[in-house]
Amino acid sequence: MDRWKTLIVLGIAQFLMVLDASVMNVSISQLVEDFDTEVTAIQAVITLYTLVMAAFMLTGGKLGDMFGRRRMFGVGMVVYGVGSGLTAVSPTVWVLALGWSVIEGLGAALVLPALAALVAGSYTGRARATAYGVIGGVAGAGIAVGPLLGGWVTTYLTWRLVFAGEVVLVVLVLFLMRWIPPERAPEHRVRLDVTGAALSAAGLALIVLAVLQSGTWGWVTPRNPPFTVLGFSPTLFLVALGGALLWLFCTHERRREAQGREPLVSLDLFGNRPLRAGLATLFNQNTILLGTFFVIPLYLQVVQGLDAFETGLRLLPVSVTMLAASMCGTALLRIASPRAIVRVGLLVLLASSLWLITAIGPELKGASFAGAMALMGLGMGMLASQLGNTVQSSVHEDDRSEAGGLQYTAQNLGSSLGTALVGAVLIGALAGSVTGRIESDPRISEAVAGQTAIRVESGISFVPADQVATALAGQPEVSPEEADAIVEHYEDAQIGGLKAAILTCAGITAASFLFTGSLPSGSPGGGKGGGKGGGRGAVRSRRSDGAADGPGQHG
Repeated sequence: MDRWKTLIVLGIAQFLMVLDASVMNVSISQLVEDFDTEVTAIQAVITLYTLVMAAFMLTGGKLGDMFGRRRMFGVGMVVYGVGSGLTAVSPTVWVLALGWSVIEGLGAALVLPALAALVAGSYTGRARATAYGVIGGVAGAGIAVGPLLGGWVTTYLTWRLVFAGEVVLVVLVLFLMRWIPPERAPEHRVRLDVTGAALSAAGLALIVLAVLQSGTWGWVTPRNPPFTVLGFSPTLFLVALGGALLWLFCTHERRREAQGREPLVSLDLFGNRPLRAGLATLFNQNTILLGTFFVIPLYLQVVQGLDAFETGLRLLPVSVTMLAASMCGTALLRIASPRAIVRVGLLVLLASSLWLITAIGPELKGASFAGAMALMGLGMGMLASQLGNTVQSSVHEDDRSEAGGLQYTAQNLGSSLGTALVGAVLIGALAGSVTGRIESDPRISEAVAGQTAIRVESGISFVPADQVATALAGQPEVSPEEADAIVEHYEDAQIGGLKAAILTCAGITAASFLFTGSLPSGSPGGGKGGGKGGGRGAVRSRRSDGAADGPGQHG
């Protein structure tokens, strides 16, 4: 039991990092009421949190290298706790943004890269695979349990209690930090690459902002953007600007390394093929996971009319099977390689997505829906049991904080893209389907069909059918028969849009197989794929499970 004490501390921290984001998502309506604001203001707060984390994750990883991962983990937890406390008592939406989006986001950017490196530094071999499986499973459980916990607390008590409870958990983690083994002091102190940090933060922030806002702004044709560029939506222009800043970042890092100075991130790491494959698959995993978790609550709450707590209950099968499968990572490694396990996990995930498409309908098919969600959790758990370990075991000990920063940056980008891409597919399919159905229905006059098409073009929302019926009832030019037909088509289009969105997730899952070729094909630490490549860690050491491991490790 003693050797797993470190994992208990890190697992609690990981659960905290993912819990409040999912809680915030199901508490939007209550937050709007409490702060007497609009939904867009709360969505901006949520977007800012993701932006801060994505922008500063690489910098957080580098600070762990400079001052020690254990120390930065503790500092990050303190910062996170301060943000949680401020969020719990926030009197205005601006204080909410400062406490949750900015302070908690900065704390998470310090904690997560250090957490990934501390797992690798505390365990070796199969114990490390188990530890990363647990961390991945806990993260998935937090995403699934968050709506359940948040829905119950928000419905029956207040959302503020969740953040007050986080402060208590932060204090507990800080008290238990003595269970985390001490590290060797950094061999040499280096200066932070401030220019590189600024370029990476700005580039990543612009890309994440553009992707997250694409549903509101539109990708090409402007919907409701704050400004336009040459008559087009700013989305692709911001993506291009972010990409240009990241190109400048890479150029700056290459020049800095050529001068013998310490970069923010060694670009040589990207020559490490197992690391590259692990990061790409993590990106895809989070794109699929967050895309699916964007669609399913809409189906359950908007179409089926369930409240936040009931929605959380329907998501429990994912949480249970994901945690169970991720904890079986070590057992799976006895019979298969990480590459094989990930590929089987993707097959399971693909099958669950196709099953889920058949389970989505006007009436909730309880058993079929629960089975599809449980199978999805199984596939996600198999991925989670291997990918974190693959990323960290493919690099030298000295590169683990940088690898951790890259790992969570990839996950953040995947999460943002998953929500934006799947959301865009959903709305696009909804708009196209409802317009086509209405225009081909003889019960609806050409005038009403034309007016509807114009309104759909200007922007359509995924709302309960009752709201559509109420809105149509207030329009005298629409007869009751036409209103009933439009509502009927809108309901059918909702189901079609949801299925198209899940099919998109299935397509991303199928495409993910293309990125698995360089994953380790042998056991961790000694297989053909482990730790080899062109990365800086691969040059320092060809072993991937502890050639230069620090003190206090558990095998």
